[in-house]
Amino acid sequence: MKAWEKAHSLTLAIYKATALFPREELYGLTSQMRRSAYSVPTNIAEGCGRSGAADFARFLEMAASSASELEYQLILARDLEFVSEISDTGLTARTTELKRMLSALIVTVRSGRKTRHADS
Repeated sequence: MKAWEKAHSLTLAIYKATALFPREELYGLTSQMRRSAYSVPTNIAEGCGRSGAADFARFLEMAASSASELEYQLILARDLEFVSEISDTGLTARTTELKRMLSALIVTVRSGRKTRHADS
């Protein structure tokens, strides 16, 4: 699934970016951003393992919620000057793109249209 691949790639980027955060943030913003990031592909994967479209859509909604959390955390990290504006712009753009993909996928799944997993 394209959405899962994008989410996984974003998670790796978040781990790299947060590795540079101050040590005192290890159990704060660093941990929270990593959890939000890996929650997205985790929920997509779990939803794919469910038997029905309604369950799948529910897990996609949870993934989208985690992506929204990450969006705010990126704003906070930028404002605290933990990430450069250049890094933040790229990470935020990737998060926004992923949210759009998830929204479209949720609509498709809820409508009952067939999706090819490679294109989702």
